[in-house]
Amino acid sequence: MSAFPLRSRLGIMASLALALILSILPLPDIIAPFRPDWLLVTLLYWTIALPHRANVGTAFVAGLLLDLLLGSVLGVRALALVIPVYLAASQFQRMRNYSVWQQAFVVGGLAMLNKLLIFWTGYLNSAIQVDYHYFWSIVSSMVFWPWIFLLLRKCRRQFALT
Repeated sequence: MSAFPLRSRLGIMASLALALILSILPLPDIIAPFRPDWLLVTLLYWTIALPHRANVGTAFVAGLLLDLLLGSVLGVRALALVIPVYLAASQFQRMRNYSVWQQAFVVGGLAMLNKLLIFWTGYLNSAIQVDYHYFWSIVSSMVFWPWIFLLLRKCRRQFALT
């Protein structure tokens, strides 16, 4: 076994660990609704860039870890991550040909699907209400996508992750 697959796995795991940390980092109440879905955006990048390394299984494990860290019902965020990552993985060749700004709109649609799945599973468990603050993270995920894309692409090329 060569060092390249191990280096790729460690690089992907390190970026996902950083995304998990950013997802649970406490923020002031005024900017907390604008927190991007760091884990979803990072998983989408790796699914588009290296679909043979990061895929639905990676999304499921990362979602379970996020459920454990947030103390929510186990499997809710795993389901909410698996479906958008599956859709991105099934169309990764098409998404690679889009410009970064077009990809941002696709990421926004997948982030909306993620939020709707989380709301739906929460609604099945208890009677919750949704307000407009709940969906601000979709906009911030779209806005941050070009910079996250460029940063992760630079890391992938600099460390020769394949």
